[in-house]
Amino acid sequence: MKKIFTIIAVGALMLVACDNTPKFRVEGTIEGAKDSMLYFTQSTLDGVQRLDSVKLKEGGTFSFEAKAPTEAPEFYALQIGTHVINFSVDGTENITITAQLPTLEKDYVIEGNESSKKIKEIDLMRQEIQARIIKFEKNEDMLPGDRKDSIESTLTTYKEKVKMEYIFSNPTSAAAYYAVYQSITDLGGTFMLFNPLTDRTDVKCYATVATAWDGAYHDAPRTQQLCNMAIKGMDNTAAPQQKVIDVDESKVSEAGIIDINLPDINSKMRSIKDLKGKVALLDFTLYGAKESAERTRLLRTLYEKYHAQGFEIYQISLDEDIHFWKFSCENLPWVCVHETDGTTTQIYNIVDLPTFFLVNRNNEIVVRSDFMEGTLEDNIQRLL
Repeated sequence: MKKIFTIIAVGALMLVACDNTPKFRVEGTIEGAKDSMLYFTQSTLDGVQRLDSVKLKEGGTFSFEAKAPTEAPEFYALQIGTHVINFSVDGTENITITAQLPTLEKDYVIEGNESSKKIKEIDLMRQEIQARIIKFEKNEDMLPGDRKDSIESTLTTYKEKVKMEYIFSNPTSAAAYYAVYQSITDLGGTFMLFNPLTDRTDVKCYATVATAWDGAYHDAPRTQQLCNMAIKGMDNTAAPQQKVIDVDESKVSEAGIIDINLPDINSKMRSIKDLKGKVALLDFTLYGAKESAERTRLLRTLYEKYHAQGFEIYQISLDEDIHFWKFSCENLPWVCVHETDGTTTQIYNIVDLPTFFLVNRNNEIVVRSDFMEGTLEDNIQRLL
């Protein structure tokens, strides 16, 4: 028996010794974090994946290893609670991070990857911009028009700085990719800073990075994603998008509800019939439409105001880019699903986007946006 165990142990050691998978290492210290859980994650095109974790001891030292990216730079993070350090990895480098709580995401020092230093600069600027925008939004002494102008001016100035210093200066870098995909979170939710699907000036940013990455990392999935975004942006016009579908009107039901069962961002099937007992807004939309961001803010206001009284939103995205859809709705509090084949749009006779229906507590359609009298809020109040 002892001999068998010896053979097994030797075999295991040989397997470990034969593991030639290229790896990178991230290590360092985080002061003031004793007994805190430190999580090591990767941001993939399919979402965030947890790679490892450790409970920090007195000295706050940590060390993680992971498979090195081979096709293109990849993006990772260290996280304690709500505190996050974002960084990129190009290959088999050793990255060293020194930080402290509670200012983890602001005062850290990172060595071993130049793009990660740029990513830190971007994150710090974004945090400052978000704080400034929220301050404007909370300032009740400002007129609505002045508040809007101040926010737009702040965003425009920040975008120009990012374009010149982080995107156009070195479009092949991981920092340039990180910059074009960054998002801003304010009181109304989260939105893309650069959105080529709604802003012609932003298309140039994506196209520049896409061209550079296509030359440096031609076969990488991230390169394909960049190219798809740039091409779709070039095809879009500045006007609000419309989608026209030829339908058989005999399939349309104006009373009751025709069941819709579609996947959300976590691939969980969500049925409109599950909302029976609530007043629901059945909404067909395009997150890539020019007016989408402002419309989402208005819907969020209604949702927060009436959700406790039984109001729900079931929102169907018709965006072609799945990753863009997931990114756009990942922080929305209502039911967000995606339609790929146009079946529900035909059944519900959707010609223009956005189009919505109000559904009463009995799961019956009572009004369509095309024929609604009064405001949306007035109709929601009436049904509640």
